[in-house]
Amino acid sequence: MTQAAVGVICPECMREQRASAPRTKPAVLTRVRSAAGRGAPVVTYSLIGITLAVFVLQLIPGLAITDRLLYAGVYSIPGNLEPWRMITSVFVHSTGLIFHVLLNMYTLWIFGQLLEGLLGRWRFLALYLISGLGGSVGVLWLSDPRVGVVGASGAIFGLMGAFLVIQRRLGGQTTQLFVLLGINLVIGFVPGFNVAWQAHLGGLVTGALIGLIFVETRKRSQQALQVWLLVGVVAVLLVLSLRYFFFPVF
Repeated sequence: MTQAAVGVICPECMREQRASAPRTKPAVLTRVRSAAGRGAPVVTYSLIGITLAVFVLQLIPGLAITDRLLYAGVYSIPGNLEPWRMITSVFVHSTGLIFHVLLNMYTLWIFGQLLEGLLGRWRFLALYLISGLGGSVGVLWLSDPRVGVVGASGAIFGLMGAFLVIQRRLGGQTTQLFVLLGINLVIGFVPGFNVAWQAHLGGLVTGALIGLIFVETRKRSQQALQVWLLVGVVAVLLVLSLRYFFFPVF
């Protein structure tokens, strides 16, 4: 028998009550769905949350999270192929400089809110991930294959490139964004800053191309074309990621 607030309940009755009781959802899931219903930029928040969680894991000795997820051209060489690193490197940052992850997440928070509301959640997520892939392709072609890179900068430069193209095509002001992009690109070439300008350039070009696709195929009747063009961009990036299959490293 089970003691209850209204008396004593037999085990059979308790099982029946539990089976018929309404199931509750986790509070986190309920809040996420509520935010999504209000139009909040949940993809942006999720990307920031995942990145910060990975950063915390990077700080735990023995896990070697950074080494497992960073990208370098050597991981695209036949016999040492680990292509997933071209995306996972977007979610890891330098543990020696906390401002690296904080600055990237602040920039993601600004442009993420703007673009996620403008493009929609799935288009925004596609823009972010494909731009990150484009940044890794830039590293593959323009950087020493032995040098590892980490950070979301390639993906974030993709967001800025897409926003710049969309703004210009729709007649918006872009002067301040041009200045911001110029400053960040120049910083990447300053000796001693240890910034992967190759990822910035690859992400920027990829994001600008995707932004052009989005703005030129924004009509409902062009949605299928938009999807196929995005698939085409990904296919080109994947072919470019096979660089060392065509031009071996000696």
